[in-house]
Amino acid sequence: MTITERLYQAAQPVWKECLQHPFVTGIGDGSLAVEQFRYYLLQDYSYLFEYARVFALGIVKSQDPKLMQFFSKKVDNILNGEMKIHRSYMHRLGITEDQVFQVQPALKNAAYTHYMLSVSHAGGVAEVLVSILACSWSYAEIGEALARKPGAADHAFYGEWIKGYASSEYNENNQSLVTLTDKLLEGCSEEVYQRMEDIFVMCSRFELDFWEMAWRLER
Repeated sequence: MTITERLYQAAQPVWKECLQHPFVTGIGDGSLAVEQFRYYLLQDYSYLFEYARVFALGIVKSQDPKLMQFFSKKVDNILNGEMKIHRSYMHRLGITEDQVFQVQPALKNAAYTHYMLSVSHAGGVAEVLVSILACSWSYAEIGEALARKPGAADHAFYGEWIKGYASSEYNENNQSLVTLTDKLLEGCSEEVYQRMEDIFVMCSRFELDFWEMAWRLER
C-alpha cells in the first residue's frame, strides 16, 4: 500500500464517526438547524485562516521552488477559493465582515489549529502536508457521501455546501495533496510513517470534535 492508503485505513474508524455525526447527517437530510450551521460557518471561517497559515509554513519549510509554488497556490486557493462557499452563506445569513472578525475561536477550534501549527513548526514539509490532509480528505469524503443521497445536493440551503465539497475542483485539489504526500514519504522508515499516522489520526479526531463542537454550540 502507498503511505496515504495506510493513513486512510488508520483514520477510517474516526471518519466513519464523522459521516454518522448528527451535524453531518443533518446537512445531508436538510434537518440541521440554521443556528447550528451559522455557528459552524463562523468557527470554520476562523479555522480556515489558521489552516492557510499551516500551508504558508510549507513555503517556509520548502527548499524546492516548485514546492514553494505548490504551497503558495494552496494558500491562495483557501483564501480566495474555499472561502467563497463561506462568504456566499454569510451573505445569505446577513453576516457582515465585521461580525466575522469579532468571533472568538471556540476551545476545540483553537486546540485543533494550535496542534497543526505546532507539529508543522516542529517538523518539515511532510508534517505540514499530513496535518493538512486529514481536513481536506475527510471533507472530500463527506461531500461525496452526502452528494450520493437522493436530493441532498439540490437542497435549497445546504445543497451549495454539499456541491462545493463534492465538486471535481475540490477533489482535484485534495488529490494533489494525496499525490505529493505519497511522493515525499515514499520509502520512509516505519518510525517516520508512525509519526505521520499519529498526526493524521489526531487531526481526524479533531475533525470529529469540530462537528461535535458545532452541534453543541460550544464555546
